[in-house]
Amino acid sequence: MQFSKNILIPALKKSGTTSLWLLKMILPISLLVRLLGYFGVLEYMAAYLDPLFVYLGLPGSTAIVFLTSIFLPLYAPLAIITSMSITLRELTILALMCQISHNLPVESAIQGRTGATFQGMSVLRIVMGVISALILNLLLPKEMGMPLFTQTDVVAINSIGELLIIWLKTSINIALLIAAIVFSLNLLYNILNHYNFIEKLSRGLNPFLKIFGLPENTGFLLLIGYIVGLAYGGALMMDQMKDGQVSRTEANLLNHHLALSHSVIEDNLLFVALGVSIWWILGVRLTLAWIVVWIRRLILNLQNGKLRFSL
Repeated sequence: MQFSKNILIPALKKSGTTSLWLLKMILPISLLVRLLGYFGVLEYMAAYLDPLFVYLGLPGSTAIVFLTSIFLPLYAPLAIITSMSITLRELTILALMCQISHNLPVESAIQGRTGATFQGMSVLRIVMGVISALILNLLLPKEMGMPLFTQTDVVAINSIGELLIIWLKTSINIALLIAAIVFSLNLLYNILNHYNFIEKLSRGLNPFLKIFGLPENTGFLLLIGYIVGLAYGGALMMDQMKDGQVSRTEANLLNHHLALSHSVIEDNLLFVALGVSIWWILGVRLTLAWIVVWIRRLILNLQNGKLRFSL
């Protein structure tokens, strides 16, 4: 009874509200992209963007996915991806780019209030999103085949009616996927929070924090950022900064890490469900986060007139 009242029911209520909000946003975008493909707009864009995106191992038409991810949550570019015919290799590269560079107007604004700057975080994530694509384009096998799902190419559709039917079928699948993932995450967080597992787990992160150049008192915030993302993590970070538990410099370092590696459960679940290997995207994200934080520490030490690596 207590489980249902304190954990299950709150997770269901919050998941329903969140899922509806996401679907209201991404389903119209998904339909718009299919229409753009049907009327040849994506092919027109590709003609201009192919020379640039070829260095990233992507067709020019996928630029709309990256651009959408910059301005909207990750579910929006995911809906566009499922409207295209792309290979598993291309999907893996896009997954990494979108995981690093998504929802910047909201998330960079939150980071701007917690030890970083809006401009700095936005530029960092966009640049590193492109760099991550360059890295994967060099590392990934040239032949990886098609992903586990197969979408009908919108160019081959002969009428608007056919397009709407395919869009409706895809939308149902996306809605079920979103509902399942959002509920799972809310349930997991409620369980961890109810039984005080989050604080216990954060204390076990000290070796991890040292490797990644993060202060020991940021373990709890890092764990929250990994589980529920920058929005919720940022809210908690603001509270801890007000209470003096985390300094602005410490929050700045954590923001640089989370900018490249946050919401690792939800983000990865979304694309693993489509056939992407978690090790490629998570490995590159963590490596880039490690490099960025140590570079940031070096810059801070130089600004303070001393070369040392401890706060």
